[in-house]
Amino acid sequence: MTQDELLARLNGIEWNDFECKRAQRGVPEDAYKTVSAFANTAGGWLVFGVSEVNGQLEVTGVEEPDKVQNEFLSVLRGGQKLNRVIAVEAHRFEIDGKHVFAFHVPESSRSEKPAYLKGDPRQSYLRRGAGDEQFTQSELERFLRDAAQDRYDGIALTDIPVDQCFDEITVKWYQAQFARRNPEHIEITDPIEFLLNWNFLIERDGQVLPTRAGILLFGIARYVRQVLPRPVLDYQRIDRPFEQWSADERWHDRYVFEENIFQTWQGLVARYMRIAEHPFSLDPATLRRNDDPPDYVAFREAAINLLVHQDYGDHGRKASIKLFTDRTVFWNPGDAFATEAELLDPTEKEVRNPAIVKAFRRIGLSDQAGTGIRAIFRNWHELGRTPPQLKNDKARKAFELVLINKPLVTDGMLRFRQTLGTNLTPEQADALALALSLPEGEPLTLTAIRSLGIRTTQQARLVADHLVRQQLFDQLSDTQFQVRETIRQRFAREVEAQPIDQAGTKSGPGRDQVGTKCELSAEQRIVLAQMAEEHDIATLMQWVGRSNRSKFREVVLLPLLALELVAMTIPDKPSSSKQRYRLTDQGRAMREEIGE
Repeated sequence: MTQDELLARLNGIEWNDFECKRAQRGVPEDAYKTVSAFANTAGGWLVFGVSEVNGQLEVTGVEEPDKVQNEFLSVLRGGQKLNRVIAVEAHRFEIDGKHVFAFHVPESSRSEKPAYLKGDPRQSYLRRGAGDEQFTQSELERFLRDAAQDRYDGIALTDIPVDQCFDEITVKWYQAQFARRNPEHIEITDPIEFLLNWNFLIERDGQVLPTRAGILLFGIARYVRQVLPRPVLDYQRIDRPFEQWSADERWHDRYVFEENIFQTWQGLVARYMRIAEHPFSLDPATLRRNDDPPDYVAFREAAINLLVHQDYGDHGRKASIKLFTDRTVFWNPGDAFATEAELLDPTEKEVRNPAIVKAFRRIGLSDQAGTGIRAIFRNWHELGRTPPQLKNDKARKAFELVLINKPLVTDGMLRFRQTLGTNLTPEQADALALALSLPEGEPLTLTAIRSLGIRTTQQARLVADHLVRQQLFDQLSDTQFQVRETIRQRFAREVEAQPIDQAGTKSGPGRDQVGTKCELSAEQRIVLAQMAEEHDIATLMQWVGRSNRSKFREVVLLPLLALELVAMTIPDKPSSSKQRYRLTDQGRAMREEIGE
């Protein structure tokens, strides 16, 4: 943290990653509660020498800086006040002649949580909002379960009979998928031997015992309920937009899954197929096909992420999927051990249920290690939609993923970009559209830019830096940016200025606004020249040699629609699988000009 960044934070309010203490002549006792809370949650900055005066943060200074700093750091390194050595990063500033310290407390690793005071695990704290809250008993149990050396799903169960607990149909289905996916392995036909070979059963003291993963994945329903006395998943379809729905209202379709995980997955896919945006067929054995439509890929990865990563030791909360007309919300008990930025990296992640995760990967029902969240974001972006929302709540140990059925680049955004007088790459244009879609005052982070299908933080920074140079963005910090206020105001005026047609939608430019044929790109000319009848988007893409559907729509097709040169055959259902495109009268006139 630099001094300028500290001063900027002091102009705001204390929040979940920022806490100030007066600490004039000594370390206040409650500072160690904040250290525990930051270490147990997502880390944060603890500042000494700042007080709250009349609701504002004010620099009051540390009067004995060497004493306070040495006392604080020695306690954290001593491992006596807290059960762990906490390695903080210390910064010392002088502001208006007053000494201020900023200590960054890192998040502890899974195995080192919880960090607690006075040798008592019950004196563990969480950071929620601007406060430090002591663990409840349930919260303590969640953290201890995640920290355990023996993973919860791999523990053997001594009170369940091996010869009665497994569902034969599920095991045979899995064996068939495994043999098809892994032909290099010698096929093991005997179910017990197969489960032993892959550690869903283990041998101990002459006994063969099922593991929790074995029961949860393959068990008969009554034994699943014995291991997990709450549902695996609560599925709800709600035929209303999210903002118009109240929790008091009844769902339109609901199923509470209490069978094993693989049966839950099969039942979930069957329900999804009834409402799929792009109708398709699946291999009934594998539940996959090679040309999976992007919306199914995103749903599949999100649903599998929910099934394999939830905390099955949490018997008080259940996973849920809520399908609204404008979004799908996946909620899980159990946080991800990685940060949001790390979830977008193509690297191996530490997982809560390694045995369950491996079981899915062995039959190809989950993408390769570390890529599931990336696949969700990539495929949602291919559909041209606003990036998914992630909320990895490390305090409540919960994870939420929201797939929002809303276009990222609207017709109004396309028209506005034509007024900017600058050329933007598709990545830069997407970043601008995303920033303009955020509530006023909410910054755009490098992680959010990466959610647009950009692979690395360095590439995201190049995108943001270009938009700053073009005076479209203001840089707020090393990782945060914001649309320049004049640009936001221009965008608002442009959208507001579009006339409303009789159908109640904004009208695009008329024929007299199109200009000359020279303003069309080479790809747009090819489309107009070859469009004789009604064609699907795949045919149009083939004409110009493009393979990325979302980029083709943004760069080639949407401008032609906005200029009313091309029209949809099913305009009230833009995403229909039966959607085709045809020339308008204006488009045919333009094609004749191109042919001259």
